[in-house]
Amino acid sequence: MTGDLSRGLSVQLAPNNERGLLLSSPVIVASGTFGYGMELADNVDIQRLGAIVCKGITPHPRKGNPYPRILETASGMLNSIGLQNVGIDALIKEKAPIWASWQVPVIVNISGETVEEYVGIANALEGVPGISAIEVNISCPNIKSGGIEFGTHPRMAAEVTSAARKATTLPLLVKLAPNVTDIAEIAQAVVEAGADALSLVNTFVGMAIDINKRRPALGTTIGGLSGPAIKPLALALVYQVAQATSVPIVGIGGITTADDALEFIMAGAHAVEIGTANFRNPGAALDILDGIISYMERENIQDLSQLVGIARV
Repeated sequence: MTGDLSRGLSVQLAPNNERGLLLSSPVIVASGTFGYGMELADNVDIQRLGAIVCKGITPHPRKGNPYPRILETASGMLNSIGLQNVGIDALIKEKAPIWASWQVPVIVNISGETVEEYVGIANALEGVPGISAIEVNISCPNIKSGGIEFGTHPRMAAEVTSAARKATTLPLLVKLAPNVTDIAEIAQAVVEAGADALSLVNTFVGMAIDINKRRPALGTTIGGLSGPAIKPLALALVYQVAQATSVPIVGIGGITTADDALEFIMAGAHAVEIGTANFRNPGAALDILDGIISYMERENIQDLSQLVGIARV
């Protein structure tokens, strides 16, 4: 990689935040697909990644949902992990000190059942060495509103974002759910409430049935669909949101090749997160990065920003 091209791969995901979130490359590994990073550090050159988004963190440790939790589908995967994680206290005590020794930024994905839980986690992460940003997962149920997902309603999405924004100076990425009527409206609401960047999309709602047992195949009946099957759907939503907002976007959804990643970038994403592909190949993100570099060299593209949103019509 040439020095000039190395600089041309960098991405600033929080240009309006005093701390900023400068990535050396546009390829990030998605929450829930790369553990806490150290599990794969011996096998993958993690320092070449743009960033690592750790497993979703909640106020207290969670054991997750009943089994079965994962099911392969045609060109994809259904999962219902249930946010199994060590909890915020253990993350700060055990994980963050390791991250602090890394060059690659670590983004902490946070979840809660009430606005107060989001605030508590965001506040706890403020000033912790090793943590570069927060990704707010608003696809969680708002218990006070009868279990409705925060991310399905503009007002609730904005409420969570605003509260988290007041609780921390860390850059805030808000991860949007695709199972909504108007994702652009929700995106605009969270940007106005203080989001520095947007991650989209989370998994689509799906299920499968075991015809031999004549029962749902997942322990929770309904799960989240990810993988190549959702790529065209996710790409369309990124395209819509990119035209409705002005903050950086991280594209997510079925990205398995450099061509996939470039499609998202040309649709308006500034960076991409690699998720399900990591399960098949832990080095998928680096393969995709190498493919992007090859494309830029072949097409004489000096800076990735030249490609962002270029396909808009």
